Amino acid sequence: MQTDIDPRSLIGRKAFDRDGHRIGTVDEVYLDDATGVPEWAALRTGLFGRDAFVPLEPSRVAADGLHVPYPKALIKDAPNLGVGRHLSPEQELRLYRHYDLDLPSAPSPGRDVGAVADGD
Repeated sequence: MQTDIDPRSLIGRKAFDRDGHRIGTVDEVYLDDATGVPEWAALRTGLFGRDAFVPLEPSRVAADGLHVPYPKALIKDAPNLGVGRHLSPEQELRLYRHYDLDLPSAPSPGRDVGAVADGD
């Protein structure tokens, strides 16, 4: 993802899967505590508003919203981790595995990921 984007500007934007289908709306953006880099987005999906986490890298931001390079089914099957609090290293590891991403260096307390929400 472009690191010069203000993570708050993503909140409320539409999100699309790799085929261009709308999958939801960005509800929260999670920053790496150590670097401050936006790392994950929680998307409000479906009729009942379940949140699904998606990685912001290799996603891209465009004028119409956030484009996530994964199929809708994979995104909707992401681990249900709850929103509004830090992701623990273990939760983040589950997400890396779910999306088959290269694992970061060994998790540490500095790797916890904090949320940025629209009223923070």
